Parts: sequence; structure tokens; C-alpha cells
Amino acid sequence: MKEIEIKVRRLLLKIFLSFFKAERSSVEIPGEPKVLIIRLNKIGDALVTTPLITLLKTKKQADITVLADKKNHFVFRRNPYVAETKIFEKGFTGFRKTLAWINSGKFDVIVDAHDDVSTTVSFIVALAKAPNKYALEKGNANIFTRTISKTDPRKTHIVERVAEIAKLFDVNFGVNDLQIFYQPSEDSIRKAESFISANIKNKKYLLGINISAGSDARFWGVENYRRIINWLGNFEDLEIIILRAPADKKKAEEISNGKIPVFNDESFDEFAAIISKLDLLFTPDTSAVHLASAFGIPVFGLYVHYNTEDMIWSPYKSEFDCVITKSETLSDIDYHQVIKQLKPFIRKIFYGEENSRL
Repeated sequence: MKEIEIKVRRLLLKIFLSFFKAERSSVEIPGEPKVLIIRLNKIGDALVTTPLITLLKTKKQADITVLADKKNHFVFRRNPYVAETKIFEKGFTGFRKTLAWINSGKFDVIVDAHDDVSTTVSFIVALAKAPNKYALEKGNANIFTRTISKTDPRKTHIVERVAEIAKLFDVNFGVNDLQIFYQPSEDSIRKAESFISANIKNKKYLLGINISAGSDARFWGVENYRRIINWLGNFEDLEIIILRAPADKKKAEEISNGKIPVFNDESFDEFAAIISKLDLLFTPDTSAVHLASAFGIPVFGLYVHYNTEDMIWSPYKSEFDCVITKSETLSDIDYHQVIKQLKPFIRKIFYGEENSRL
């Protein structure tokens, strides 16, 4: 049923785009422009959009509002550069309300920050009233007043691709200007610190093993995590904690077996806070990767790279290594393959290239 719905929506969009065409020009934007950035989908999508927000705020003094999803809105609400965050309500009624809200906002620019074509966002942008509509060049380009070429996704990190939109505002930037942003609350930081203090007695290096990634395809398996924890015990000065989503509580308990502390976060903010206190994160491909990037935490990742040639969504600027499978699930990644990659990475991060402890 879901597949049929998606096909119908794409067909309707194709028909709509064949009749709709925005004027391919741009009205001059004022100083301190009022900008609406649309970024739906998941948490990782929100996090990789934060460098664009920083550019527009710091270099154009933009008054930024974000139209977000119920799955990712809290990322933007923790961002001091975002004046307002609105959650998109799905369904026809929600669409009408959203469109009325946008049209009452009198935005100077609407930005579609998605890397690919979103049917929902395409209809919103096309029907919204704004003198300027910006986006990356893609299949729905005719609904925008200006677009910029999308850099090759096989060679360019997602953070840099999305940031290209800033050039439509005449904002030039370099890699040093791009940084994923997230700031946990003081309460969440205190909880993370209390957990570490209560469970880690002789911390020199703290490694967090995140077992959750939102799907069974990206769960590596209880036995694999048990074996990697057992192997990590060879490092006497390395302490380990387990991180997990609420839905994976039982799996975490099976992996821990009462021997490894499990951080029981009650919110994404607390999850972010504990990651900020790590010295190394071991994780499947998920939003945790981008949180680690925000805090400069080294990451060892497990990635499914099935049926695509696009660059993986690796942490931006953090020390990083990974194991990648071209299969559909992480279950095809062999434990010995992970050890082979992880051993030199730990040596590099904690002990220096030459100093071997194993």
C-alpha cells in the first residue's frame, strides 16, 4: 500500500511540474533577509543542514525559520541561530495549514535544503508565496527562482553539498567554515557526567558502543557486539559503555549481560550529551555519527552501502574509519574484518601510530 501511495504521489508531482514554472530570476534580497529553510525527514538530515544555517546567520545575518519534521525538529530548536521551528503536519489539512503559515510569514527566501527531490516539499515550495526560492539543481528545478549545481554525490560529502546553497546568497565559504552543530542542555550534560562518575571508576579512555540505528538491517547482532566487547577488554586503560535507543533495551541487556554499563537516555538530548563525553564512538550508520562530528569525537562506523555509488554519510571532520558492506544488512560484516580495521584505528587514536598494545 505504501509503495502504491509513493508511486501515485510521484506521478502527480510529475504532472504538476510539467505545467508549473517559476520565473528563473531572483529578486534582490534585503539585508538581514527573512529566510525559511525546509528540512524534513530524519535527525541526520537535520544535523547535516546545520552548517548551512550557521553560514546564513553569521555571514548574512539572516532571520532563520525552519520547517522541520516531528522526527528532527529538536535539532533546530537547540540551535541558537534558528529563530523559530515549525513542525510540518502530514495530511491534506496539515499541508493547508503549513502553506497558510508560510504565506503569512512574508519570507524573503524559501530554501529547500534537501539533497534530492521531495514530493511534499516540491508542492509546498511551488504553492508558497515568496519572491525568492532557492535549492540545489535537481529534478524539480523549474519551481525555483534560482538553483545551484549539485556537486557529485560520489565525491562530495553531504555537508558540503547542502552548504552550496549558501552561494545563492552570495556567501562564499571554505571547509573551515563548515561545522555540524548541536548543543545539549546543561541538565543532559549533568546526567551524562553523573552516569560516567557512577559507572566508570578508572577512566582514561571511554569508548561508547551504540547498537541502535533505527532498523534491523543496521543491527550488527548480539553475538557480534559481545565478541567485540570481549576483545576490547585487552586494552586495560579503555572503559566501555553501551548506548541504545529505547526500543533496543532488551538487546542492550543481552549484550551487556550485566557486565557493561548501559546508558538509559530518555531523550535525544541526553543521547547527544553522553556522546559528547566519549573518547571514541563505535556505531552503525545513524545520527550518532553526525553528533560525534559536532563534538569532534573519533568514530568507527559500520555501513550498509547497498545499491548506491554515493559517498557514505561519514562524520564530517572527525577522525574516522569504517567497515562497509555492499549487502543489504550489517549481518554480512564479519567480526574478524572489524577487528582488522579497528585495531590500528585504536592504536592511532589513543596510543599513536607506533605504540602497539595488542
